[in-house]
Amino acid sequence: MIRTLMICAALSTAPLAAPMMALAEEQPDLFVTVQTDEEFDDVTFAVESAIVAQGLVIDSVSHTGDMLERTKDAVGSEVVLFTGADIYQFCSASVSRAVMEADPMNLRFCPYAIYVFQQPDGAVTVGHRGYVGTMEPVNALLDGIVKEALGLD
Repeated sequence: MIRTLMICAALSTAPLAAPMMALAEEQPDLFVTVQTDEEFDDVTFAVESAIVAQGLVIDSVSHTGDMLERTKDAVGSEVVLFTGADIYQFCSASVSRAVMEADPMNLRFCPYAIYVFQQPDGAVTVGHRGYVGTMEPVNALLDGIVKEALGLD
């Protein structure tokens, strides 16, 4: 069951650039998240399935939660951040071509990612970075995948 839909936005700052270097169009940092009471493993399976159902190949799955848990003692921490946290990276040839033909600087956003995490005693959160301008087709792709995975269609 879906509990919450949150959209968070904060303006990012442009990196410092050497003289004569063109600055890329600024992209605000936007994140779209949805929370669900479904089990973490069920949600990650649904996200994987929704990505593949779009005809896409998952380039990598980063098991960030496992890494943070495995290394917490080595960095002097006792905090359990996540009971599960994975990041799925993938690309779409058609969507990527469209946004990069509109602006070749959009290359910097590929591959795209959807993250799934659960904190101790919390709901499962599914989300992705949001984009503006010529990157809007990527938002549609990512939103569609999340909606399919969570049965929001």
